[in-house]
Amino acid sequence: MNRKQIKNIILPAVLAMIPALCACGSTAPIAGTGGMIKAGTVNVKQEAVYTDESKEDTLLETFSSADGLCEIKKYASYYDVTLDYENGSPAEVGASYAALIREAVPGYGQDFEPYLYDNIRDAFSGRTVNYAALEERIMTLEAGIPEEYRQEIESFAKVMADGEEGYSENGVLSYIEVLTMQMIPDALRPTACSALSLGGSMTATGERITMRNLEWSIGSSDQMTKIHAVTHMKKADRSLTGISMLGILDIITAINDDGVMLAILDIGSSSSAQEGMPFVYEGKKCYTFELRYALEEFDNARDAGEFLVGISGDFTWCNNILATDKKDAFCCENATSEVQAAGRAKSVLRGTDTELMEGLKWDRPDALCIVNSFATKGNKDSFTGLDFNLDRFEKYNKWVSEKEVFSVAGVKAMMAQETVDLYGVVNVHNSNTVHTVIVDYATGDINVAFTTEHCAADIPEYVKVGKY
Repeated sequence: MNRKQIKNIILPAVLAMIPALCACGSTAPIAGTGGMIKAGTVNVKQEAVYTDESKEDTLLETFSSADGLCEIKKYASYYDVTLDYENGSPAEVGASYAALIREAVPGYGQDFEPYLYDNIRDAFSGRTVNYAALEERIMTLEAGIPEEYRQEIESFAKVMADGEEGYSENGVLSYIEVLTMQMIPDALRPTACSALSLGGSMTATGERITMRNLEWSIGSSDQMTKIHAVTHMKKADRSLTGISMLGILDIITAINDDGVMLAILDIGSSSSAQEGMPFVYEGKKCYTFELRYALEEFDNARDAGEFLVGISGDFTWCNNILATDKKDAFCCENATSEVQAAGRAKSVLRGTDTELMEGLKWDRPDALCIVNSFATKGNKDSFTGLDFNLDRFEKYNKWVSEKEVFSVAGVKAMMAQETVDLYGVVNVHNSNTVHTVIVDYATGDINVAFTTEHCAADIPEYVKVGKY
């Protein structure tokens, strides 16, 4: 039901995913890859000790815009941002946000611009970057973003750029560079990730616990570890909280005030790349902004998921989307129209009762697991031959099968049992983890572990960033 009606890595395998639309994989039964390392060789040296309750982070400084539309609180490990759309237009909020970042974080452009160019170079896979073509791609995609979001990001970009134009790696963000950074997953695509949602029959409180692990480049100089952000978008009955980076206005991980949680996960194949299929952006939608729309418009995961699956043909890339609420958990297995027409994949809303592809084993019927492959029977297989996907899926299955009932503390500990910085080992919680978010539907608490060093800690520290 519409919310208005209710409430008026990077591993080498992942680098190769970046240019892939949704390349065709084998449809044969999944075979073991032998990529898992026996327990004991990869375990952390000491057992993680957690409680359900996460501590609040240390508040260092608070900044507020003169018009009251934006507040930025600087905590030890992240920035807490509140954007007030109830008392200002999208354009006014965007302008206030950019102006306050310039005041509160004067080195912001020097951090974000090199990160942006890291992603651009990765997306072009060593080829000379055609910046005229990239700008055309960005402006075409931007034209398809819903009007209120477009007004917001354009005013944000104008104030942030302060007259700077064009692509130029000079330490100063330009207008087109700021627009590009708002569409990295849609136009450049460097994310990996995994997710697990445990239904009430598997939890100590009888209420759902959902976890998402974001794997994303933190930048050649660890720039993203400096600008983690929790962004509260105040919009009456359309309010939401996003967990991503300072200045980012699309959705990476977010939960609305009804408890609908959405998060992006990539899909790709390291062996087949684009299979001769060109990247298509004309007439396409930025799926990360469509997630924002879904969070604002729907009060339950099923309706949000069905909406996203329904428009998935218009996305630039195939993707998985985590969609959960207190009652349900789904994976939107989204295939582009070109991939669907070629018969290589289909768009499906996968639930805990959906039949999985042949050879894929999952033993707990009240838990949903997502990695970087579709999993529905008959859909595109990015498990066969890919340790990165199959090993993580098998590890999740093993972990949730070993324990009858989970608490939030138990989920935290589950994600802290492997040594992070290892080579030749496929870990769930690995060196490319940027943040891990655990939502406790019993309390509404949002718990986040932010990576603040060169790579994620073996035993990450979670902070409570609020309630949904």
